[in-house]
Amino acid sequence: MKSMKKIVAIVLAALLVVAVFAGCSKKDNSGETTKAAEQTSTIPADFKVGFIFLHDENSTYDLNFINGAKEACKELGIADENVIMKTGIEESNACYEAAMDLVDQGCKFIFADSFGHEDYMIQAAKEATEVQFFHATGTKAHTEKLANYHNAFASIYEGRYLAGIAAGMKLNELKDAGKLKGSTPKMGYVGAFTYAEVISGYTSFYLGAKSVCPDVTMDVTFTGSWYDETAEKEAATKLIETNKCDLISQHADSMGAPTACENAGVPNISYNGSTISACPNTFIVSSRINWAPYMKLAIENVANGKNADTGYDWTGTLETGSVLLTEVNEKAAAKGTQEAIDAAKAELAAGTRHVFDVANFTVTVTADKNVNAKVDDKGMLTSYMADVDSDAKFTGDTEAVKDGYFHESEFRSAPYFDIQIDGINLLDTKF
Repeated sequence: MKSMKKIVAIVLAALLVVAVFAGCSKKDNSGETTKAAEQTSTIPADFKVGFIFLHDENSTYDLNFINGAKEACKELGIADENVIMKTGIEESNACYEAAMDLVDQGCKFIFADSFGHEDYMIQAAKEATEVQFFHATGTKAHTEKLANYHNAFASIYEGRYLAGIAAGMKLNELKDAGKLKGSTPKMGYVGAFTYAEVISGYTSFYLGAKSVCPDVTMDVTFTGSWYDETAEKEAATKLIETNKCDLISQHADSMGAPTACENAGVPNISYNGSTISACPNTFIVSSRINWAPYMKLAIENVANGKNADTGYDWTGTLETGSVLLTEVNEKAAAKGTQEAIDAAKAELAAGTRHVFDVANFTVTVTADKNVNAKVDDKGMLTSYMADVDSDAKFTGDTEAVKDGYFHESEFRSAPYFDIQIDGINLLDTKF
């Protein structure tokens, strides 16, 4: 019996030792993991970051970036004096000069927010190789392959699509109430330029509306400027009064279009943030890119010497929290709008719904339109060589259609969907 007790005692002792060591090991590993996480998120006290913005807080586009930068820096504990923001920097050599000034001030992370800034940021990156440069909406990082130059964008076409569903729901409500301006629902859209980013945005918005309001059409006009409040207001007013549009959206950066809608009592889907305070009666919802997650990731990587982890080209998604919609304004929205958005969002996240599903639109190919597209006898898109590796002639180089849909922002973060689909009428393409 004593022998048996002795054996049990030895076994228990051994188990205790194992448990203790296992506990120590777990505690040590946990401590190391926590410490590593703390080290990863710790920014040196003297670490400086610089930002270059095309306009200032009066631009909804730039304000969205400014807010993202402030949020990221606050979460990372970067002192205000180490955050340098330059606003009103044109898409010219002024961007290069601003970037180099930030280098001279000791910034190790420099970010620019406008498409036309890209060449000047690349120029600065080639000269200041010890600094990491980041650029939103650009297209060249994955082909330039500079170790210190990066592009980023997000799948905002998904956000536009969801906002489009809100538009379609409102059009159905107007139709049922006999309040359409014409015989069928019509939307108007104020765009800045005929760039792929704008085309991708208004097409996804239209397809979202069409998914719930099948007979909708849309007129699109362009201002030739990212920010021109007068031109945007005039364009929206013309779409409402002359073209008899029942609802307006935009890809331009001022309050011009939303103000025109509020004045005319016409429903509005804005972009880059809520306009409910200025347009309480007509604002429905807004989609935007949330830049804080990317800025936080990129700054941490630079501060901790993990620049390669950011990659040449990064695409944010619904899952990364990079694509957001504001709260729906129930005063202006149709009943059931939020539920319809939530259902579609879940399907997008699950991969059971795709914004550019080729079964949901048709394409007309002519000698001067959609020349890179191939369609079947019903007008369904079967192939499209997209200009992913950008060049001056916009040469198609990448097959973007497979598995029944156009794969936007998968081969490059910046949009490359530039197809003119049926149902959308372009009023002016000089820009």
